[in-house]
Amino acid sequence: MTELRQNIITRDWVIIATERARRPDEFIQPDNSRPALPEYRHNCPFCWGNEELTGTESLRLCDERGWRVRSVFNKFPALSAEGDRIRTINGLHRSMSGVGFHEVIIEHPRHDLTMALMEVADLANILKVYRQRYVEIRHDPRIESIIIFKNHGLSAGTSLEHPHSQLAATPIVPSQLRIRTQEAIRFFDDTGECIFCRALADELADEQRIIAASDHFVAFIPYAALSPFHTWIFPRRHASSFDEITEVEIIDLAATLKTVLGKLYYGLNNPDYNYTLRSIPTADERAAYFHWYIAIVPRTSVAAGFELGSGMYINTAVPEESARFLRSVNLPEI
Repeated sequence: MTELRQNIITRDWVIIATERARRPDEFIQPDNSRPALPEYRHNCPFCWGNEELTGTESLRLCDERGWRVRSVFNKFPALSAEGDRIRTINGLHRSMSGVGFHEVIIEHPRHDLTMALMEVADLANILKVYRQRYVEIRHDPRIESIIIFKNHGLSAGTSLEHPHSQLAATPIVPSQLRIRTQEAIRFFDDTGECIFCRALADELADEQRIIAASDHFVAFIPYAALSPFHTWIFPRRHASSFDEITEVEIIDLAATLKTVLGKLYYGLNNPDYNYTLRSIPTADERAAYFHWYIAIVPRTSVAAGFELGSGMYINTAVPEESARFLRSVNLPEI
């Protein structure tokens, strides 16, 4: 029988459509879904040697080979780094000046790589750039929230092939984050526990939905995953803000992220996906009730009229079976 499950962190109700659930291997992408890419494109603004084609650089991480990761201001930003945060209220009409930061993190000099195929050290470099820009931006008094995200593939919203992710720092707290924060506060007031720490403990005790676990991080498919193969990566150590991550944890997270993305890459034949790094609003650092984490959402299904009309999701993959499938995916030796 079809089952409704509630995601206790997001408060979303999800229909686990067991009556029409697909086997995990039915989500494998066709072989011709993504063309082969060259190591270098002469007209790609992110390729090594084409640095003059990008916008102003905010950070460059280098080694003896040259730059490994660059963060640049988006040439067509959604938010402007210049100006004051001004709120305007005119009856029911409310607006705010669009100040903030919108940056592109160029993840590697090579055009043809994806995070699943990079070395752990490459992923660690990307995470270090995330952390440094997060630390530098969060102290801007105009900024209320910092969102770090990646779009991989056309159906995930990417417009450029070269491996990259983005950072957007906004002058408001998005309603989705505000609601989750309020629910986390409510749970903490009722129980004295962090709801994320409790969810992690329950998943570790159950074990069915675990994909990978390391000394510092656990990757799992939530009990009420909103969509097929929707995955969360939680730090074992309670920390509410991403900039609290240590050097040791960065290396461990890089290895965990590579493992999860590698299992998606080899298990589902490189599906399109989005990931988001969720952290507490910048004014609320080191809170006992919130826990930063990474959410990975493979684009193996499409939200349609029911989802748009109800705000509920229909998941045609049973989370326990999806996790079992990904655990079984063997990764090639590097």
